[in-house]
Amino acid sequence: MIAVGVMLLAIAGGIAYQKMHTEPMELATSYVFEQPRVLAPFTLADQYGNAFTNQSLQGKWSLFFIGYTACPDVCPTTLNKLAAAYPQLQKIASNVQVVFVSADPKRDTQAKRLDYINFFNKDFKAVSAEHSDLFPFSRDLGFVYAMVGDDSDYQVDHSASYVLVSPRAEKIAVFKTKPKPGQLPQIINADLIADFSQIVQSWH
Repeated sequence: MIAVGVMLLAIAGGIAYQKMHTEPMELATSYVFEQPRVLAPFTLADQYGNAFTNQSLQGKWSLFFIGYTACPDVCPTTLNKLAAAYPQLQKIASNVQVVFVSADPKRDTQAKRLDYINFFNKDFKAVSAEHSDLFPFSRDLGFVYAMVGDDSDYQVDHSASYVLVSPRAEKIAVFKTKPKPGQLPQIINADLIADFSQIVQSWH
């Protein structure tokens, strides 16, 4: 009976260990994946017309956000918040880059993305591509987006979360908003900074 009890405890302990090491770890505003996943090959273009590929992520902490320049509320609010948080993020990791992904390649030309992102922070990247390349890349990050309206007058519904990619070009964490009734979905900067610090310090 004792041997059976020990065996059951060992099995239960193994299950608990496996669960702990396969499920995301939840922090203040983020979920950190126990097994980071390398992104599939992709090619986009930044606001200067330069290619933005998997190689552009190597050696950098990349914080992604998806939206579009004609967004009336969530995007400008989010980019303002990221611009405010950026100096603190840089103190934690000098190799951090913020990447705004435009889900509206038809209207968000290279020149428009350049003007738009410069308003918030000239160090940020503003990337996009045709939907045939953009959609699988966005889906690989875990973002969703959809056009709402007709071809001449439409808005883009999109995710409001951030995704963090490690210096090995692996998707490592997602930062989630905490919606409140009557308010825009937002990620609190203090939570973002605290979680980013914990993730960077524990990364290996």
